[in-house]
Amino acid sequence: MKIYTLHKKLKLPITLDQAWNFLSNPKNLKTITPDSMNFQMVSVVDRPLYTGQIIQYTVTPLLGIKAKWVSEITHIEEKKYFVDVQMYGPYALWHHKHFIKEVEGGVEMEDIIDYKVPLGILGQLVHPILVKPKLEEIFSYRQNKLIELFGSYT
Repeated sequence: MKIYTLHKKLKLPITLDQAWNFLSNPKNLKTITPDSMNFQMVSVVDRPLYTGQIIQYTVTPLLGIKAKWVSEITHIEEKKYFVDVQMYGPYALWHHKHFIKEVEGGVEMEDIIDYKVPLGILGQLVHPILVKPKLEEIFSYRQNKLIELFGSYT
């Protein structure tokens, strides 16, 4: 079983409160997801993020194939981090840690995703060709969108 890790960091010139309020609101996922993913929230999200929260949405991650994704928020320390875990969806494993910390002139956001592709050896073969480049594209889009919304860190 091969487990991959994607690790991204981004600094933004905003306050810790601004970063937390934006990132911990599941409704903002659509804003920072590429349009090509056809992101659609399925569950009604009308409360602040909380441990045990289930979030359901659909996406089109690869090859135009629509997938249902169900995540659970498993850990939260307000204004420091939260963790979402895919309970059902396109990955065999998806464990996404979101960290936020104050730095001089703003905040540093860090994403660490541990994931496993489905389909065993076949999935491992297509990982470098399809899955990894797609994840890099998604998280590049996410970083660019956050910079567009909040400005560049200097």
